[in-house]
Amino acid sequence: MASAISANKAELLAIANSVASEKMIDKAIVIEAMEEAIQKAARARYGAENDIRAKLDPMTGDLRLWRVVEVVEDVEDYFKQVDLAQAQKLQADAKLGDFIVDPLPPVDLGRIDAQSAKQVIFQKVRDAERERQFEEFKDRAGEIITGVIKSVEFGHVIVNLGRAEGVIRRDQQIPREATRVGERVRALITKVERNNRGPQIFLSRAHPEFMKKLFAQEVPEIYDSIIEIKAAARDPGSRAKIGVISHDSSIDPVGACVGMKGSRVQAVVQELQGEKIDIIPWSEDTATFVVNALQPATVARVVLDEEEGRIEVVVPDDQLSLAIGRRGQNVRLASQLTGHQIDIMTEEEASTKRQKEFAERSKMFEEELDVDETLSQLLVAEGFAELEEVAYVQLDELASIEGFDDELAEELQSRAIEALERHEEAARTERRALGVDDALADMPHLTEQMLVTLGKAGIKTLDDLADLATDELIAKKREAPRRRNTADGPPLKRNMREQDKGGVLGEYGLNEEQGNEIIMAARAHWFDDEDVPAQEAADADSTQ
Repeated sequence: MASAISANKAELLAIANSVASEKMIDKAIVIEAMEEAIQKAARARYGAENDIRAKLDPMTGDLRLWRVVEVVEDVEDYFKQVDLAQAQKLQADAKLGDFIVDPLPPVDLGRIDAQSAKQVIFQKVRDAERERQFEEFKDRAGEIITGVIKSVEFGHVIVNLGRAEGVIRRDQQIPREATRVGERVRALITKVERNNRGPQIFLSRAHPEFMKKLFAQEVPEIYDSIIEIKAAARDPGSRAKIGVISHDSSIDPVGACVGMKGSRVQAVVQELQGEKIDIIPWSEDTATFVVNALQPATVARVVLDEEEGRIEVVVPDDQLSLAIGRRGQNVRLASQLTGHQIDIMTEEEASTKRQKEFAERSKMFEEELDVDETLSQLLVAEGFAELEEVAYVQLDELASIEGFDDELAEELQSRAIEALERHEEAARTERRALGVDDALADMPHLTEQMLVTLGKAGIKTLDDLADLATDELIAKKREAPRRRNTADGPPLKRNMREQDKGGVLGEYGLNEEQGNEIIMAARAHWFDDEDVPAQEAADADSTQ
């Protein structure tokens, strides 16, 4: 009998060691699962109402089984309670209120009990394995990992990573890339999420970061942080651009990334299925970087509109198609790389646009300031575009214009202020006609013209304004250029088209801080209403 018992002990420990090694989890977790399974089987044998515990010694394999009972004066639950006399037979120093141990004989597991115990152990081990997988991968987002393609399901590629599985979703694959079961594949870990069925490991081969990591593997200077990839943009499987800078003036960042006879860049190109990569020197000067980003096209002039986040690029007529690229690819990638909206036009178009703007601004000043054409054109030539600029510029700056004197400058400023007041009064009349409450005019940063815009949008009371979120009030409309003059399709207009609605006052250039102030000022009366009952109650208490 003793040999049989020792054999069972050895078998239990061998199973625990084997499972822990195979699943790469802590042996203590397997031992705990076995104890839980034995407890479940014992409860089935002795009664589920019993509080039964099991302990398996991880060193010797000894198994102890016992029931925990409470010592009470009057026994009500015979499964979990004993009287004092019975308790002292089990433990001589037992007293009322104690919880004592009632040893139980080992149980022989029947077929059903054994199957149930096996399920408990499997579930516990499976949960531990999933937790181990999650802990192993949770901090590895941004790494490149190699795996074997296990299957392709609904276009999504399932990759065996050895100790876990990852998925490359259809939109994260390189278009037209052949995927065969059993092939090795490299991908970037983009995200790891906890899931009931185990960790969800999302992989990507289309992410710009994947290309940057590949360059870090091929270019030692990038790995050593001597060269830095400051920006990257990709059209997966077709073309990409990266902006690089060297922190060592003796090392050419572009040459280092290209490598001897293009060996380094070609290694990345092959991994990305022939994706053409433009390596561009990065510059802190936005205009210079934009010129570099539009290579191989030649740029004549760059005009920045930092407030709108847009850049106007002027190119020679024969460079237009090259600058835009096939299906707008070149300008689109340059826009992603620089983080600015790029609007490309020819020198002829730029000249026409400048002439139109010059004529419109001259006409506006001529009518609003009641001056002749020569004077209005002088103002525009000096860079004045709005009435506000004339009205509130330093007087000496206006007087310093050739042909102007202090008297003329004062008169122009006076007329500009009068014109602004006329606009304000007209807007006030229109605002009141729209039914916008006068209370809105007391809100900070809001002009009468803004109030007209609010009224046309149906926002006419403090509550209407207070119900808005800041973004709904001030968010700018995002726009993108339509493609034109593509190499393989009909010309398309390149004028701007609206991408989303934006905020009600998006056109006025209010910042987030100003938007928050307006919304909070509009909501202030809500809190005033709440304070009234409290104040009335306080006054009533003081009179009693």
